[in-house]
Amino acid sequence: MLLIVTVATSCEPALKVSTDYDKAANFSQYKTFSMYQDVNIHDAISQLNQDRIINAIKNEMKKKGYQETSSSPDLMVNVVAILKDRVDVSSTTNYYGYGGYYRPYSYYGGGMGGTTNYTTRHYKDGSLIIDLVDANTKKLVWQGIGNKEIDKPAKNPDETIPKAIATIMADYPPGAKKK
Repeated sequence: MLLIVTVATSCEPALKVSTDYDKAANFSQYKTFSMYQDVNIHDAISQLNQDRIINAIKNEMKKKGYQETSSSPDLMVNVVAILKDRVDVSSTTNYYGYGGYYRPYSYYGGGMGGTTNYTTRHYKDGSLIIDLVDANTKKLVWQGIGNKEIDKPAKNPDETIPKAIATIMADYPPGAKKK
């Protein structure tokens, strides 16, 4: 039973993360942050999960030593989700269905045979983008993107959402020593 659970969870698509940042930005000057007002991450994401995402980002920023403030923050945080419907079609062909088990042809002059089966899988391709903008210059200084195939709702969003946010923000600030 443990083997089945391990295999099932290991087959789950992994979160792919990419980050980019302004090489000229001095990240040591930033001490405070604020979320952009009226954040609407995506209409297809429930308000509960939007709140989980925002709270997870705030918690990650606080873990990194930043203070949240509503007046004169150094950084403004914006978050956007992009969800796209995708279809994956795959096929398998069984050539041994005609002419015996070991040959794709018959002993008596038969031709190629076999059957082709098609499998269609519908899923959502989801990306969560976290932007950190210098509040004074209004320039983007850091961006983290997490991308994952979403085929069903998360079983425990209170656990999975903060883990995903921590993974996306793991390389912020750039050049900081890892603990």
